[in-house]
Amino acid sequence: MSDHIHPVDQQLPLGRMATLGLQHVLVMYAGAVAVPLIIGRALKLPPDQVGILVNADLFACGIVTLIQCIGFGPFGIRLPVMMGVTFASVSPMLAMAANPAIGLGGIYGAVIISGIFGLLVAPFVSRMLAFFPPVVTGTIILVIGISLMRIGVNWAAGAPAPNLPGYGDPLHLSVAAFTLIVILALMRYGKGFVTNIAVLLGTVAGFAVAFALGKVNFDVVGKAEPFGLVYPFQLAAPTFDLFAAISMCLVMLVVMVESTGMFLAVGEMTDRPVHEADLKRGLLTDGLGTLIGGIFNTFPYTSFSQNVGLVGVTGVRSRFVTAAGGVILLALGLIPKLGAVMTAVPVFVLGGAGIVMFGMVAATGVRILSNVDFKSNRFNLYIVAISIGFGLIPLVAPAFFSKLPKDLEPILNSGIVLASIAAVILNAWFNGASGSAKDAANSASASDHA
Repeated sequence: MSDHIHPVDQQLPLGRMATLGLQHVLVMYAGAVAVPLIIGRALKLPPDQVGILVNADLFACGIVTLIQCIGFGPFGIRLPVMMGVTFASVSPMLAMAANPAIGLGGIYGAVIISGIFGLLVAPFVSRMLAFFPPVVTGTIILVIGISLMRIGVNWAAGAPAPNLPGYGDPLHLSVAAFTLIVILALMRYGKGFVTNIAVLLGTVAGFAVAFALGKVNFDVVGKAEPFGLVYPFQLAAPTFDLFAAISMCLVMLVVMVESTGMFLAVGEMTDRPVHEADLKRGLLTDGLGTLIGGIFNTFPYTSFSQNVGLVGVTGVRSRFVTAAGGVILLALGLIPKLGAVMTAVPVFVLGGAGIVMFGMVAATGVRILSNVDFKSNRFNLYIVAISIGFGLIPLVAPAFFSKLPKDLEPILNSGIVLASIAAVILNAWFNGASGSAKDAANSASASDHA
């Protein structure tokens, strides 16, 4: 009977699910805690309140991940997806933090409004799926992988940005390369479950080397509290500002465009095509997750693209694995000392794994594009070429849009959003909306029969 269960719906033994779930948490942890740290410091909050922000973020991450993976009524795309705070919200929230009249309460008010807005518009956004035929989907997923590669490369160099201390240190590069080699060796010569957790084992090996070289700092573990309580409006009651709410609603639209690409990528990797009803459930969860975030002292949520690559690398498609990751995130949010242990893993160790995983996302985009008709329809070449060009603007020229209004930053600073908008518009221009719908339907039908 189990032969008829789709791999996405398979429940693995508890020990395996926990280990694979931990692997997902390791991959997304640094990104998950980055936003609360950035906003907490911008608001000049004391260390104990910044700690509450981090705990609340991890706690809400766990709740929203469980809803997205397992499903709850009309919510949850029921695919192996990890949820985390979107970086698209950082710029407008920093602007709010700099305004004493708004502050933390105003940020939470704007997040709550944007969550409600997301719930309202999700059904309409999901109807755009017909405008995402393979030429559009493949291009977006390719740009997602390319955009993520910048994160992986910076991790491998030892810091999130080139202007930070330690960036490019030969020791960091060496440990990242060692981690990468271990992962590749396990993927090549490992058997069964070992290949499924190759990223985790490679990360552990890299961590051991970093520890032996004195590059691991456990001070934060000693200072962390053994238990942390998370409850609604713990740090500030929400206040409401019209323009703050409007800017955060714009972020919500950006999140939904990015999430559409992520969901389509996961659907391709798991051989479970994403249809309009699935997309609607997934986008509704983005809205619900953002509403939960505003209530529980944190920020807007989206599917984490880092984990999409891990699904491709490991070949493990069960949504219950990422649900196990959600349970682990809940535990980390309630037990800060455990969360502090995760922060002890140096980013250059994760960099070796990131190059593998993020490259897999790009490769999935290439695989989808390989089935696109470029011979008899030369317009498809223009769609791919120009869309990738737009998607690369924030990566190769970060100051390209610096003279434009700051309110547009959530759109203009995201290569994924720029590529998505360009691909959809160009495809509609060259191939027509009816052709897009037909191609998308044919692609879904072919995937279903496969």
